[in-house]
Amino acid sequence: MAAGQGTRMKSATPKHLHPLLGRRLADWAVEAVRPLGVKPLVVVASPAAADAFDGVIVAVQHEPLGTGDAVRSAKPFVGDADAVLIVSADHPLLTPGLLRRLVDEHRDSDASATVLSFEPADPRAYGRVVRNGNGSLEAIVEARDATEEQLAIREVNSSIYVFETGRLWPALDRLEPKNVQGELYLTDAVRFMVEDGDNVSVMKAPDPDEIEGVNTRVELADAAAALRERVNREHMLAGVTIVDPQTTWIDAEVELEADCTIHPFTVLRGHTRVAAGAQVGPHVVAVDAEIGRDVLVGPFCYLRPGTTLAAGAKAGTFVELKNAQVGERTKVPHLSYLGDAEVGADTNIGAGSITANYPHEPGRPKGKTTIGRNVRTGIQNGFQAPVEIGDDAWIAGGSYITDDVPPESLAGFPPRQVTKKGYLRRKRDNN
Repeated sequence: MAAGQGTRMKSATPKHLHPLLGRRLADWAVEAVRPLGVKPLVVVASPAAADAFDGVIVAVQHEPLGTGDAVRSAKPFVGDADAVLIVSADHPLLTPGLLRRLVDEHRDSDASATVLSFEPADPRAYGRVVRNGNGSLEAIVEARDATEEQLAIREVNSSIYVFETGRLWPALDRLEPKNVQGELYLTDAVRFMVEDGDNVSVMKAPDPDEIEGVNTRVELADAAAALRERVNREHMLAGVTIVDPQTTWIDAEVELEADCTIHPFTVLRGHTRVAAGAQVGPHVVAVDAEIGRDVLVGPFCYLRPGTTLAAGAKAGTFVELKNAQVGERTKVPHLSYLGDAEVGADTNIGAGSITANYPHEPGRPKGKTTIGRNVRTGIQNGFQAPVEIGDDAWIAGGSYITDDVPPESLAGFPPRQVTKKGYLRRKRDNN
């Protein structure tokens, strides 16, 4: 269920679409369910988020009439399934293992419905799980409708269930908005089943932290910190050195090979990949970047999408790369920006080098700068794209390059570019 607006987030963005370590809030719940192999996998979304999900069936809840109506919106897509697993999409810390255990508990107990409960440190606004004298479930009471005595109950509802569909749909048809919110509560369907004498089981989660939901930006930040710790721990157990996990943020889709090292205050986002032997950080941000074997990145470096650093390359201090392919053993040591560029192997980019790739005429695409193998650029060089620097060429310091430079040539000499074709070849031959 991902149709709620999340008014406590105080945001124009629907709650379930807020970003969290490279995924949206709802994506974490979807990815926890996916390994169970449930079919069909249906996301109930609001009209504003109807086109926000890929790889799942989307059921639209056209009006926010409550959790019971949200589940009813999915009925046409569930088909003839015997049972349905219902997960609230604001639980980013859920794991497939806990959900699998819930499903197994439901099957083993031969229940019409099974409720996943937990005991958080602070019950807050969670619905209270009310049990009768013998410990069986009596009702789930939403916090807004609870008495003072019920609010003192520590066991709360996670909004995660397994229902037998043959008992669920009739119970949903009986729902009425007789509550403070004026909504159709799914918890009332549970109450109807209890009152009808159905076997309704409750499974208490062993780790309450795994069930904590997100309703405010404070809780979103708390969930992010917990996920950061979980993601970093998995990488470290797989052979990655993370020098300071508390200051290192790694998105869920990032791939790190064993024996790479991530230094403090580093942020790896999107589909970034880091190969073995690479040293990244401190103070590095990499987004959808490819960092090859034994590459050095940082400190204070920004790798933007489309950047590839081949084996042994270096992107050093105060360097920004965007859609740039940097060849093997090539160095961009400091104070440079390369955008929409391709640089060959064994080249050295001098300090303060800039590719000026923005089009001079509106509507035209950005130009590309191509710098060949074994090129030596000077300090304070500018390259006006599109421009190509041939292999083994040299660029004089303080030069702005507007014309192609042939291989083994020397170019620059401000204020206007002068190119001495074959200069380096002749110099080598004379020596």
